[in-house]
Parts: sequence; C-alpha cells; structure tokens
Amino acid sequence: MNIVQRAKSLTPKFFKVLRSIGLALLNISRSVIAAPFVLPVAVVTLASYLPVAGGIAQ
Repeated sequence: MNIVQRAKSLTPKFFKVLRSIGLALLNISRSVIAAPFVLPVAVVTLASYLPVAGGIAQ
C-alpha cells in the first residue's frame, strides 16, 4: 500500500473512538477551567492536564 492509497483509505474504528475520547477530554477540561465558580484545587489541576492527554489521544 503506497502513501496515496493509505491517505484515501478509511480510518479504523479504534482510531475513531480514540479521537472521540480525545475531543471529549479537551471539552471537559475547557468546561472545568472556564467554570464561573470556584472549584477545588485538585479538580482544576486535573483539568489542566486533560488537554495534554486529549491532544495526544487525538
């Protein structure tokens, strides 16, 4: 399989699920960080690491 055929082929289901999980992590972290009320420090710290995990998974 050459590079053009690979680029045109369908994405496997596993990678579609992985992409969806990554996007969900990014959206959850965005919501927690932008919350209009005070959250515990542990939650905000965890939310600051989620974009990294979501970006890698995506």
